[in-house]
Amino acid sequence: MSKPNQEIHNCILDGDAGKTKILAEKIVNAGSNPTEALQPFITAIRHAGDLFDQGEFFLPQLLLSAKAMQAAMDVMFPSSEGKSAARLSRGTVIAGTIQGDIHEIGKNLVCALLSAHGFQVVDLGADVALDRFVQETEQHKPDFLVLSALLTTTMINQKHLIDQLNDKGIRDGVKVLVGGAPVTSDWAEEIGADGYAPDASRAVALAIKLLDA
Repeated sequence: MSKPNQEIHNCILDGDAGKTKILAEKIVNAGSNPTEALQPFITAIRHAGDLFDQGEFFLPQLLLSAKAMQAAMDVMFPSSEGKSAARLSRGTVIAGTIQGDIHEIGKNLVCALLSAHGFQVVDLGADVALDRFVQETEQHKPDFLVLSALLTTTMINQKHLIDQLNDKGIRDGVKVLVGGAPVTSDWAEEIGADGYAPDASRAVALAIKLLDA
């Protein structure tokens, strides 16, 4: 591995968003092709995901690595070039904890692992209004919509959102994955979701499987 690539690798694994941003800025200022220059960043974040899978990385480390990766993406592919960045990724994901629910830990882990496996993730946060999910889906045209619910009283909003997507005529253009403590595969089937995963690792495996199908 060349010295510049090793430096990028180290910054991503260290979760140093500030240094990673500086390295990305140097690449942009040098006039390098961002599509080609992004590869060592992708290699590094995937390594972070592998380390997590092997038990050598913990959640806080993985989240920091994901933030460092996002810092590089923001510099190399500004929002006006979002479609270019999406083409470089495995697929685009919009994720969020459903309206009425403020729990984020599980959703954050899923987002970090998806990023580490090459997906471009738009994390809307927690207690996300159904209308916003619809608006973001119309704007970004993602491959996946990942909906988390940690309360039995809020999981019904997963169904309400799918109903809204159907009403808007955009349901067929996106695969909906659901998860959370009270959610089950039977529930996913009942509300018309494309899949359910009981944990973050299996959520990533499911996304990859559906993308390759």
